Amino acid sequence: MLKKTFINLALILIGFVLYFLQANFFSWFTINGIKPNLFVIYILFIGLFGNRSMGIIYGALWGIFLDLLYGTNVGINLAGLVLIGLLAILFNKNFSKDSRITIMFMVFGTTIIFEVLVYFIKYVLYSTNIEVLNFIEILIVEVIYNILITIIIYPLIQKFGYYIENTYKGNKILTRYF
Repeated sequence: MLKKTFINLALILIGFVLYFLQANFFSWFTINGIKPNLFVIYILFIGLFGNRSMGIIYGALWGIFLDLLYGTNVGINLAGLVLIGLLAILFNKNFSKDSRITIMFMVFGTTIIFEVLVYFIKYVLYSTNIEVLNFIEILIVEVIYNILITIIIYPLIQKFGYYIENTYKGNKILTRYF
């Protein structure tokens, strides 16, 4: 129980650090005015290594938090991050977390899905003009940025992730003696 409390406190602290990095640090290191979306990587990581509900719960909480801080309608980031949490659960069942290439493809796919969903919701809510070329440019740069960050921090993600997985899921292999 103490380990799970420590893990949840560490994940909350990591979330605030990621918000600080995304809001302040990466505003200095933009590529063509585009910043990475660290929360897509973060929720994907929690969903892959945590138990079944962690990705969804953290996606919902951080989605609401980001919506309130960015001043957008509550629900845009919420919907996107909850969807990322759900996808992470599916990826956990079907793909290996040991391969860096697999993780990169997961980040690639979830970043595209998140941004397309957010763009669609903003289009429906605000009835803005569709600028496909501008959106594709933003999407390509953000996907590349997220993949580069994932490559750099993958060893940390993997080490902490397996610690979370062992704590929450444990070793549930039953052995039989014949």
